[in-house]
Amino acid sequence: MTLKDFLKNDKFAANAGCQLEEISEGYARAVMTVGEEHLNAGGVCQGGAYFTLADLALAAVTNSRGQLTFGIENNIMFLQSARVGDVLTAEAKEVFAHHRIPYIDVHITNQRGELCCVVTGLAYRKAQALPVEGLQ
Repeated sequence: MTLKDFLKNDKFAANAGCQLEEISEGYARAVMTVGEEHLNAGGVCQGGAYFTLADLALAAVTNSRGQLTFGIENNIMFLQSARVGDVLTAEAKEVFAHHRIPYIDVHITNQRGELCCVVTGLAYRKAQALPVEGLQ
């Protein structure tokens, strides 16, 4: 099983329509197409949908070093609304690869390359190895 297969067990992200496209050490990309089910009462993409997409990419990045890693703190900034039909891409990069507490930036853009949301996060790497062989 690869890390990508392992993260398919994130049922919440899968049910929200989030999919991992790419994982490499210190980098991940995930996508989601905004549907009616992602909208808030104002008719635009709900913040939790952005966060779920970012969280999946963040999980891929932090676990790309082969150790079980969990998020411990995140900050989210909404910069632009997404609407039904928009394709959102979350690109996550490990900015600081600390052996226990890595720091990650996630930029979410729409299909036009416009920045919609930024998520920053800290995670905690446990000593436990992941039961995976490879990333993709």
